[in-house]
Amino acid sequence: MGFVQKHGLWTQEQQQAALAVKRQIHADNVEVIRFSFPDQHGILRGKTLVADTLDSTFANGISLASSLLLKDTAHRTVISIFSAQNAIGDTEVRGSADMCMVPDPTTFKVLPWAPHTGWMLCDLYYRDGRKVPYATRHIYKDALSRLAETGYELMAGLEVEFHLTRIENPRLQPDDAGQPATPPDVSLTHRGYNYLTELNYDQIDPMMEVMRKAVQGLGLGLHSLEVEFGPSQVEMVFKADKGLKPADDMILFRSAVKQVCRRHGFHASFMCRPRLPSVMSSGWHLHQSLCNTQGQNVFIPANADEPLSATGMEWLGGLLNNADASTVFSTPTINGYKRYRPFSLAPDRAAWGIDNRGVMLRVLAGQGDKASRIENRVGEPAANPYLYMASQVISGMDGLRTKAQPGLPVDAPYETHAPFLPTTLAQAVNALDKSSVFRAAMGDTFINYIVEIKRSEIKRYELEVSEWEQREYFDMF
Repeated sequence: MGFVQKHGLWTQEQQQAALAVKRQIHADNVEVIRFSFPDQHGILRGKTLVADTLDSTFANGISLASSLLLKDTAHRTVISIFSAQNAIGDTEVRGSADMCMVPDPTTFKVLPWAPHTGWMLCDLYYRDGRKVPYATRHIYKDALSRLAETGYELMAGLEVEFHLTRIENPRLQPDDAGQPATPPDVSLTHRGYNYLTELNYDQIDPMMEVMRKAVQGLGLGLHSLEVEFGPSQVEMVFKADKGLKPADDMILFRSAVKQVCRRHGFHASFMCRPRLPSVMSSGWHLHQSLCNTQGQNVFIPANADEPLSATGMEWLGGLLNNADASTVFSTPTINGYKRYRPFSLAPDRAAWGIDNRGVMLRVLAGQGDKASRIENRVGEPAANPYLYMASQVISGMDGLRTKAQPGLPVDAPYETHAPFLPTTLAQAVNALDKSSVFRAAMGDTFINYIVEIKRSEIKRYELEVSEWEQREYFDMF
């Protein structure tokens, strides 16, 4: 009996999907398969195996080092794997002991840009069959399961901005290596400040077409492609879908776009605010609503003078009440907090409004409107989608449990009296560390773990001498 069967790790749907995957591999002449898991930062890691190992992989999974979960954004292992007692108190990762990556056959794709290559998401388990508590796909699936127990399912739509530039120097000399390595030198693909103009779009159309074909070839629900306001900034919008799929789609979308761009001499960056002249920050706006067991949107207001249903208002209140702590998951990088500026179409405080792009939570709803929803404008495109979406479920469920009320909508979002969002990652991490709501939902083990990793990144950032400091003080003093 294999590892997967012994521990009952597949559902009936996954068992059936595994049979279909085997048939598809033979039909499409797939020769290698990339087995990947989303790490703590929402980056795909994993191994590529030849196709004839599939039976063994489906039975027993794939072993890989647990230290992969202990790294910061520079890929440095920041939680000790050799001390008797590390910062998170987990002996399972001591010595970088192996964990098991179990494929999810329902996620199988054939990569349009990599001939004869398949791709499959995986979930992480310890050798005794227990879920690895730091595996972010598990975190989101657990949140969705708790939501299902209340009779609801999350519907989410993605609206993602990013920067598309042309690579001038890939920076592949030996002295460009490091942790982190030197980023490539790039040039613009459009000069910006012509929002939604067809002329600017046509300049980038050849590369947009390459990305579109790759994204649609993967079966992702692409809705629109747009030229954004800032230099070299673009946006892709996706149709709403239920449950786990939007998070899985976001992971593959980001990875696909970066891969196909690099193959064509371009660079796609989901960093919020790159260091480019006249740059505009990129956001990830997450549209969300709840469906009942009959698939009906429960956010639809019953009356024309109501912004949302009672359920929608409580969910809205929960998002506001937990805004500070959840920012770690919507905006997990130091760079992302440079986006929260007044009068910038990005939020700077926990407020909501009706069809207002300056608030954190923009309500788009109406009596009889099946697309009634809340748009959370707080996120950055670098966010781990499993943690970002899990934070919304956890916060919203807290609002349902406490019957939270969001107060009145605001018309002047940058002047209204409302709690300010954290202005630094350090402030957000401190709020998460103290959050009883997130500790109850995600567990002390995971919260202590993510706080430790983020504080390590912050400490490294604070020790670095920036160009601003050099320019400001070196000659003056």
